Amino acid sequence: MDERETLDRFLTTDPRDVGCDEAMAFLHVYAELAASGADAAERFPGMAAHLLACGPCGDDFQGLLDILTDPPEG
Repeated sequence: MDERETLDRFLTTDPRDVGCDEAMAFLHVYAELAASGADAAERFPGMAAHLLACGPCGDDFQGLLDILTDPPEG
């Protein structure tokens, strides 16, 4: 991805994006759905749009998904 594409992606907000507050409020629901094998992005496109656009929220989602799909021992 070149600099222009990166800047355009940064400056363009998907109108479906739910924002950080809503994403954090429902992150556990979205992660549990994804962990179950369901297509969470299809069911909640606004959440999927946000997780793609927001690095910190995407990281939180990935961490939660990792725990749900491969729980630590003990």
